[in-house]
Amino acid sequence: MPLEMINEFGKAFVETSWMMGIAVVFAILIGVPLGIGLFATSEGMFWQNRAVQNIAGTAINIIRSLPFIILLVVLIPVTKLILGTTTGPTAASISLTVAAIPFYARLVETSLREIDKGVIEAAESCGASPWLIIKEVLLPEARSGMIAGLTVTVISLLSYSAMAGMVGGGGIGDLAIRFGYYRFQNEIMLVTVVILIILVQLIQYVGDRSAKAVDRR
Repeated sequence: MPLEMINEFGKAFVETSWMMGIAVVFAILIGVPLGIGLFATSEGMFWQNRAVQNIAGTAINIIRSLPFIILLVVLIPVTKLILGTTTGPTAASISLTVAAIPFYARLVETSLREIDKGVIEAAESCGASPWLIIKEVLLPEARSGMIAGLTVTVISLLSYSAMAGMVGGGGIGDLAIRFGYYRFQNEIMLVTVVILIILVQLIQYVGDRSAKAVDRR
């Protein structure tokens, strides 16, 4: 492979890592509290609130129901307003972030629902406050599931980031489109596919090992 293409792949990898890194950070910072909120306000829980459930749940479901390529287009005006541009990995990270937050929030909620209700009831009977239960019971018990959910989220973001290349988002997807598709360089497309497969396998391996390491069951 020519040195020029090696440099292009290096640049594409950095761009993909950058846009995914931004999305993952915000998915954790916002998705975790949102997932906890969805769980804590559900029926039978200590902050039960049907209005919050309906509003937040509907908003999350609407975003999750949109194919990512459509979400990219819909958020172009928002991206332009925030950054002043709609191209590049930073611009693509906005759409990735919007897609990642509700996706991960639902996975966090699912992980919390898998906790034995008896553990929560025992903490409540001991007089523990809701905040203490979240800190000392819910989060430790759900860590393994949350890490597994984050692994799924990161892998999904990797595929989304490839789509972002179609609208000038940069990264590995952009490289595949520019060289593999438009210039009919099939070897570039093949290398791109191999790189993506290796990255998915690596992410899954690290995620599985991490989830197993913190599993308290």
